[in-house]
Amino acid sequence: MRLRVEFTTEPFDLDEAPAHALVAREVIQGAPLDAVDVGPFGNTAEGDIDAVLGAVDAMLRRSLGAGATRVSLQVNVIGEPGEPRKPGEADK
Repeated sequence: MRLRVEFTTEPFDLDEAPAHALVAREVIQGAPLDAVDVGPFGNTAEGDIDAVLGAVDAMLRRSLGAGATRVSLQVNVIGEPGEPRKPGEADK
């Protein structure tokens, strides 16, 4: 099964990225995921179920430990391993 995860960490700081946001990005970028997109207001990544769930677990533990007071998270099933993306889905 392939999953897409979207998440944000709070509190926000518009002047500089807080430690919890940097830690969350580091975890996601270092995980065996594909289609990773990190940004100032949200992050997305895709991968197989084990990779996504492992990365989410690590991201939650480390970002909360680094001062996040809230993590908003959405996980969607997007297909089976090796299954092509649906028409109209953009590569990220």
